[in-house]
Amino acid sequence: MNTYIFTLVGATALFTFTQITAPAAPPPDLNRNGRTDVYEDPAQPTDRRVEDLLAQMNLEEKAGMLFINGTGVSEDGDINSRAGIEGPGAMMPLARENMDERHMTHFNVWTLPADPAVFARWYNGVQRYAREETRLGIPVTVASDPRHHFSENIFSLTATGFTQFCETLGFAALDDPRLTERFADVVRRQYLAMGLREALHPQVDLATEPRWPRINGAFGEDAELTARMVRAYLRGMQGDSLDAQSVACMTKHFPGGGPQKLGLDPHFEFQQGQIYPGNNFDYHLIPFRAAIEEGTAAIMPYYGVPTDQTDENVAMAYNKAIITTLLREEMGYDGVVCTDWGLVTDTPLGPTVWPARAWGVEELSEADRVLKILEAGCDQFGGENRPELVVQLVNEGRMSEERIDTSVRRLLRQKFQLGLFDDPFVDEEAVATVFTDSADLALGRYSQQASMTLLKNEEGRLPLSGEGLRVYVENMDSAVVAEYATVVTSPEVADVAILRLKTPWVPVETDNFFARGFHHGDLDFKGEEKAHILDVLRAVPTVVDLYLDRPAVIPEIAAEAAALIANYGASDRAVCEVLFGRAAPRGKLPFELPASMEAVEAQLTDVPYDSEAPLYPFGFGLSY
Repeated sequence: MNTYIFTLVGATALFTFTQITAPAAPPPDLNRNGRTDVYEDPAQPTDRRVEDLLAQMNLEEKAGMLFINGTGVSEDGDINSRAGIEGPGAMMPLARENMDERHMTHFNVWTLPADPAVFARWYNGVQRYAREETRLGIPVTVASDPRHHFSENIFSLTATGFTQFCETLGFAALDDPRLTERFADVVRRQYLAMGLREALHPQVDLATEPRWPRINGAFGEDAELTARMVRAYLRGMQGDSLDAQSVACMTKHFPGGGPQKLGLDPHFEFQQGQIYPGNNFDYHLIPFRAAIEEGTAAIMPYYGVPTDQTDENVAMAYNKAIITTLLREEMGYDGVVCTDWGLVTDTPLGPTVWPARAWGVEELSEADRVLKILEAGCDQFGGENRPELVVQLVNEGRMSEERIDTSVRRLLRQKFQLGLFDDPFVDEEAVATVFTDSADLALGRYSQQASMTLLKNEEGRLPLSGEGLRVYVENMDSAVVAEYATVVTSPEVADVAILRLKTPWVPVETDNFFARGFHHGDLDFKGEEKAHILDVLRAVPTVVDLYLDRPAVIPEIAAEAAALIANYGASDRAVCEVLFGRAAPRGKLPFELPASMEAVEAQLTDVPYDSEAPLYPFGFGLSY
């Protein structure tokens, strides 16, 4: 604040102005010792602040910092309430409880209140509690999986309240780094407004095994394309360097989770290892090298076992050759390494138990698992709240406190860089303005439309002319389509049909309900479903719109359809805008579409675009 003193001199009305600048508010006394410590002083270099705080932390506080786990957010934003908490957070301790009992300062969130301002209220309450009620006033970092995609996939959280874009495959289909950076900037601004300061993304695994369930969260099968996308993504989220306007990104899943045998995901015990029959391990590192050069704040290893690639067949986060020798030493990465969720502790799921993802070391005790992960070179345990195991290891003399300090330094440095010690709070009143920006909403709609990929357009069927056109639709909101054409109830009286389809999948037979939601299995339509689709295609000229979260196998459908177009997460309205010519499809396939399941089974798990005679090759796409 500036104060001005006005002085009138003599009858000539000569004024002089003296500006007095009010002193800046003193730094907060976070440890309440009556003086400004080095770590509390924003004028001090970050490394000095880190060392000063580290010297004041006890072992229990250091151990708590090594863990990040989920928590629930109440429907009213009260940090002491469980009202309305849904999803996995309903089974977790409140953040305040983990702060009190386990000295934790990192949390991730899943299901959120519909109004982002309510989350902002909760977030401010958590930061206020950390500042006023914990011994050293260490601020909290709150993280999230992706929230900005039009998606029904299990790994993309509902975009309630957030601007809805296509999935990351759509950005790869457009191969426009500037658009990807603009998207990431929208994510950054919306996360920042409500208090999400760490992104558990981007995902840069390569889709070299088309049956793997997590393809939709990445950028396709080409390493150089993915590298371009991750560079742009990180620029939009983090800026040139981490600061108070950044969201820290955790790039995943090192060293690339795509080449899973039979596509079976290593979240689960039925996984069969991560394999490299094409001797193509280094190809999967290309996007991570780009992310490291761009300054990714953190890296997450995957659950997979790099079969016969290192001196021991154990999961990545347990594997010293992967984390220390490769990532730290050969690739020069010195940032935070956080494990994927749940590597130490089994998880009860009703009548069944989801075992910890301790593949290759299942026989180890929980304490020994923690020891091996730290010895491998990781800093933080995702999806765990077991700091007592770290304390136990140090007290037993099996792990030095100096080793713990190494990881705590990295985690503290990130909090200081993000400005959380100086001002962790958000403006609850400004949240709504950020989330209703018309330019952002328009950009989201554009991404859904432009990323669509035209694969077939027999006799120029597309774009459709709506005037007088009678349309039969399936798997679409007929009220939306009725704004573009006349909707009829059977193919026999239609001029054209529009079928919205999704890439097939087959749930794995297991008692784990979470595993049953993963899109595993064959990629082709079968039985009655396939017969019905072909019946419609043969009854009336048909436009097929296909959602690609994995590379679908559709030779018969492609042959019979009058037009075929793919999307990577798009609303009915976005699809209609493209089909009726109000917007143009600009996407190119970010992965090839195989010609048969036999071709899928014969290709090499770790090699891109190598199936025999693909139906549509990588990079294919027509235009109007």
